[in-house]
Amino acid sequence: MTVHEIGTDLQSFAALFGADRRPDPYPHYRRWREQAPVAELHERMYVVSGFAEATQVLRDPAFGHPEPEVLDPSARLPDQPVDETGRVVRSFLVLNPPDHTRLRRLVSKAFTPRMVEQLTPRIEQITAELLDRALAEGTGNLMTALAKPLPVEVIAELLGVPLDDRERFAAWSGALARALDPPFLQSPETIEPAIRARQAFIRYFRELAQQRRQNPGDDLLSSLVAVSDAGDALSEDELLVTVMLLLIAGHETTTNLIGNGVLALLRRPEGLGAAGAADRVVEEVLRYDSPVQLTSRTAMRDTAIGEFEIAADRQAIVLIGAANRDPAVCADPEVFDPEREPGRHLAFGQGIHFCLGAPLARLEGRIALRELARRAPGLSLAGAPSWSSTTTLRGLASLPVNYS
Repeated sequence: MTVHEIGTDLQSFAALFGADRRPDPYPHYRRWREQAPVAELHERMYVVSGFAEATQVLRDPAFGHPEPEVLDPSARLPDQPVDETGRVVRSFLVLNPPDHTRLRRLVSKAFTPRMVEQLTPRIEQITAELLDRALAEGTGNLMTALAKPLPVEVIAELLGVPLDDRERFAAWSGALARALDPPFLQSPETIEPAIRARQAFIRYFRELAQQRRQNPGDDLLSSLVAVSDAGDALSEDELLVTVMLLLIAGHETTTNLIGNGVLALLRRPEGLGAAGAADRVVEEVLRYDSPVQLTSRTAMRDTAIGEFEIAADRQAIVLIGAANRDPAVCADPEVFDPEREPGRHLAFGQGIHFCLGAPLARLEGRIALRELARRAPGLSLAGAPSWSSTTTLRGLASLPVNYS
């Protein structure tokens, strides 16, 4: 069987993410999913919005990522990480086995569950300090008061970034996050700042990594510098792209998890009343309004998605936001139910690329929601929220609130 035609194209797909749809893209997602869980945009690109089909793409080794480019020296950007053959060095997030397996194994030896668990008291302390300032103001933007600074502080401390450098650290992260959108949804206004941020990031962490080699500390960067497995170790450029991945994954997505979760709770009559059961709330937010809305894979050979035939080299855009609200996932999927028994969702991916930082994101989300409910039980909206312009990552630019 061929992919079912529903009269779609790149322009109609891009319209899903227009400014007028950012407050609630989900009815439009639902139309795509109901008409065709696999929809052809053109002969080289498909949108996958059904839960079963999306899960298959994320788990099936028939789907992966294009091989890294080999760049002529004249085509390289300043400070661009390349290996000895001229091949672009990329994070394990967009690599296939065996390269992915090797790098993820090395990073996992440094970024351990024990390291995450030990962060609990510090995350609680940072949350308390941020809430002290917010509650003293009485009203304000929850995104700038809590949702944005908390993950920045946590990932910066984890990596061992000096306190005075964290403001530009957050600015680089924001610029790089905006460049995660599919190329046809980007413009020079997002691409050029991302290139500059990437170059500044590489220069900064190249110097900081050298300092850690000479004077190791009790931080993740020092652990990554020193990590080895049977004599294998991260090259300097592999280290740099890994730290960049941890920066974005450890900051932007958790910011969106907190913001999306608070907004979903405040839109219910009970407000933050359900946030005490923070484990369930976090999982429901991840399903209902995922911080990551889409990802992509490439067919490595002729294969199929369900009953639909896909030729080699075709790209599959997995619409996570649509798949998580498939009726196959749970009853009443369009309803935000913080009492729902945690179930399946694709917010952290599936298969070999399942998010390495998922335990940290969950921990920060639980603590932030729990402490907000405890210290500001009367939290309420003080105006209309506004959404950021990114597509791959879905989150709020502002969330005006009254704290009592």
